[in-house]
Amino acid sequence: MTQDARDQEQPSSDHSGEKLTSNTQPDTADKPEVGGNEDLAAAFLRETEVVEETVEDGKKIRRRGIYLLPNLFTTSALFAGFFAVVAGINGEFTSAAVAIFIAMVLDGLDGRVARMTNTQSAFGAEYDSLADMISFGMAPALVAFTWILQDIGKTGWVVAFLYVACAALRLARFNVQIGSVDKKWFIGLPSPSAAALVAACVWTFHSFDADAVGFKLLMLVVVAAAGVLMVSNIRYYSFKEFDVRKPVPFVVLLAVVLAFVMISVEPSVMLLLLFAAYVASGPVMAIMRKAKSKS
Repeated sequence: MTQDARDQEQPSSDHSGEKLTSNTQPDTADKPEVGGNEDLAAAFLRETEVVEETVEDGKKIRRRGIYLLPNLFTTSALFAGFFAVVAGINGEFTSAAVAIFIAMVLDGLDGRVARMTNTQSAFGAEYDSLADMISFGMAPALVAFTWILQDIGKTGWVVAFLYVACAALRLARFNVQIGSVDKKWFIGLPSPSAAALVAACVWTFHSFDADAVGFKLLMLVVVAAAGVLMVSNIRYYSFKEFDVRKPVPFVVLLAVVLAFVMISVEPSVMLLLLFAAYVASGPVMAIMRKAKSKS
């Protein structure tokens, strides 16, 4: 009830010439009642609602609320990343590595689901970026550190921090470059691929009980290289031009089946080889392009 409506309902001495009776409520009773559950719930929803300004058909509109479906995938990826951190702290390194790969799959789905259902939003993009920082920035670095880098001393945690800082810088640069770069390429190693490389190394070497000094130095190099490649200007193929809705030759499906079979035989080793090849593809193609330009 508005203040004007309440004023009209209250008897006024100016119009009736009568004094306020004892049944008339004082001024403090004019305030809206918030004791009921409905009023509290409505107030909470109103105060916590997300209002986003967007441009549709050339007109600026204010949209209230968020899209549930893509943000559910983002939340699931965030949960997987957090689980990887907890598992790494508890010494369950295989579970931590698998959780990072699960987060990677879910992170790839949220954007595609948003585009397919036309539910893209600025809120979803920012939420996805923050979730990526946990799943592909903090989680791989902490898992690698708690597994083997902590045995190297100060150098171990410095390299782990280098990876985290580079992941944050990579995500920040990606956010500001959206729409201004060729979608066919990523500038710098994508953070999910960097996290997958680190997680695959932890998964593979931990299953082999690799505690030798050589493995410690190898993980030091892998984590540092993954961090530096994320903030480099080396281009990586994005696979965004691949449209799953278009028909493909039968041999493509056969290759996918063969890849699943090979991964299922020894998942940790095959995933390590797969992502190591992708990480190496950027510098190799950069060298080839430079050599070709010189010739």
